[in-house]
Amino acid sequence: MMSVIIFLVIGAIAGWAAGNIMKGSGFGMLGNIGVGIVGAILGGFVFSLIGLNATGFIGSTVTAIVGAVILLFVVSKITKK
Repeated sequence: MMSVIIFLVIGAIAGWAAGNIMKGSGFGMLGNIGVGIVGAILGGFVFSLIGLNATGFIGSTVTAIVGAVILLFVVSKITKK
């Protein structure tokens, strides 16, 4: 149960940070958590492709933020035609 709470906290932090970095991608609190969770998965995949391994709370948060920024970038390119 505690790992789920930590995962949600990391997702919320990553979504909030990515929203601030990318400016103008306000999805609200639940949307930011969703972006952060998907970003954590995407960031983990990208980090593994380039041979990086981030561990611990800080490493997981950085990985999630990088993934969330990538996700928001791709979404912004898809939605702006």
